[in-house]
Amino acid sequence: MSTINQYTEKQVWEFLSEIPDPEIPVITITELGVVRKVELNNNTAKITITPTYTGCPAMKLFEDEIIKTLTEKGIECVEIIMTYSPAWTTAWMSDEAREKLRVYGIAPPVKGSEDKGILFEAGPKTVACPKCKSENTQLKSQFGSTACKALYQCNDCLEPFDYFKCI
Repeated sequence: MSTINQYTEKQVWEFLSEIPDPEIPVITITELGVVRKVELNNNTAKITITPTYTGCPAMKLFEDEIIKTLTEKGIECVEIIMTYSPAWTTAWMSDEAREKLRVYGIAPPVKGSEDKGILFEAGPKTVACPKCKSENTQLKSQFGSTACKALYQCNDCLEPFDYFKCI
């Protein structure tokens, strides 16, 4: 039988915080802000998630990893609820996730620029290089290694890098 009654919502959040983003393994799905809500009732863990964008290929992996992780902890009945409203925004990313992105080599979204209301904008006029921190960079392509990133290049150290677009 399910052992859901032995866990609190806080503990389930902690379990979920162990799951890495499959595309950017240095951050977790909770740091990314994809997990919106945890409810425990009727021997079921209901986990509400929001995709970073419609059609994000990682969402199926998120669902599978949530179910696998919670099942391994003894929670046998897991329900995933996908919600699209409100739409995910980079404002939901933790400061820790932004710093982890930078250290990993991906320029994090600049706080405040997500308020422009432009879906997948290329980024602020100044995107600092995650390697040398120079602001002398240029947009090379609206699309980077995934649809949620743009490709930039540093004019000082000449390194190309992804910029996690503000949404």
